Amino acid sequence: MMADAIKQTVQWFPGHMAKTRRLIKESLKQVDAVVMLLDARIPESSKNPEIDSLTEGKPKIILLNKADLADPRATKQWIDYYETHGAAALAVDCRSGKGLNQFRPLVREVLRDTIRRNEEKGMPGKTLRIMVVGIPNTGKSSFINRMGAGGKAKVEDRAGVTRNNQWFVIGGGIEMLDTPGVLWPKFEDPEVGDKLAFTGGVKDQILDIETLAVRFLTVMRDNYPEMLTERYKITDFADKEPYEILEMIGRKRGMLIRGGEIDTMRASIAVLDEYRGGKLGRMTLEWVT
Repeated sequence: MMADAIKQTVQWFPGHMAKTRRLIKESLKQVDAVVMLLDARIPESSKNPEIDSLTEGKPKIILLNKADLADPRATKQWIDYYETHGAAALAVDCRSGKGLNQFRPLVREVLRDTIRRNEEKGMPGKTLRIMVVGIPNTGKSSFINRMGAGGKAKVEDRAGVTRNNQWFVIGGGIEMLDTPGVLWPKFEDPEVGDKLAFTGGVKDQILDIETLAVRFLTVMRDNYPEMLTERYKITDFADKEPYEILEMIGRKRGMLIRGGEIDTMRASIAVLDEYRGGKLGRMTLEWVT
């Protein structure tokens, strides 16, 4: 079963996180705010569960990346949710840059008290420094590359800060620190592993692709049936088991092997690839509850 596969192959690394925790705490002394990248399709599953406690006391900005692939209704709910819980939030697409023009103004709005205090101390225009965090596949590298592009200089490593820390000038009087170490989610809930696997955050090579596709089709059948009909031209599947839906898709696509048997492996790969590529439509797998 998929849940067992996730538990067997995706591990929580307490030793690794101990080092990351230490590095983040050391680096927090250098920054004014924390920017957290989440996958807009799975905001909570793409969030390291320890990050809130690790960064406690620092203003936070949440970037819901890959918003172009997510259901805009759900994204709006998540933005409202995070803002209600004290964090500024912005829907973006770091690959195209959509929404990122609002990022620098948002930083200055979130840090308006810091800016005021700097002015009162006789330091108007003092550089604002932010730390960027995010688990793999949330687009942290794409965000840093895009914000640091256009000839912006990379700042030299600072004394007293871990050598691996990378600072970037992004304009608007803002410098950005790439997170020391790598954050991973904690897979206590098998559904977290499922959702990360659906979106490509867990390598397919270590998972049962057919089982993964069946689990994904369960979500589609229950939440986005109209997209199944639109993409695969199938109907009357509300009472079908997910594996039967996979067979319907394979048959509709002519994915047959010797003897007329349906190539469900090929169909599974197609379904997952098309979801990740946005060909099924804008779909969110986690809604505010």
